[in-house]
Amino acid sequence: MIHSGIVQKGDQRGEELGFRTANIPLADIQPSGVYAAKVKVGEEEFEAVVFADQVRHVLEAHILDFTADIYGWNVKVDLLKKIRDRKKFADDAALKRAIAQDITAVRQYFNL
Repeated sequence: MIHSGIVQKGDQRGEELGFRTANIPLADIQPSGVYAAKVKVGEEEFEAVVFADQVRHVLEAHILDFTADIYGWNVKVDLLKKIRDRKKFADDAALKRAIAQDITAVRQYFNL
């Protein structure tokens, strides 16, 4: 399913953990979880790990190998494959390990 929206600044939690995200608020999104996705920024398309959060109505896209500032940009996010369900973590270290595993799984999905 393809979603589009304007990238907005979040609480910077992903960046604090070392995984910068583009936050796209949406009214209607996929079930919560982590997805392999394609993100279209302008005319370019990138692979990404996306956390769909039905509770906060936001997509948090960690675009692989991407560092540009895209706050305010309209982006399209195509959620292609669910990697795992939403999960609570005991601490930041466990969350960081899970995100790293998600990135590895998405890289494998895209054969990167």
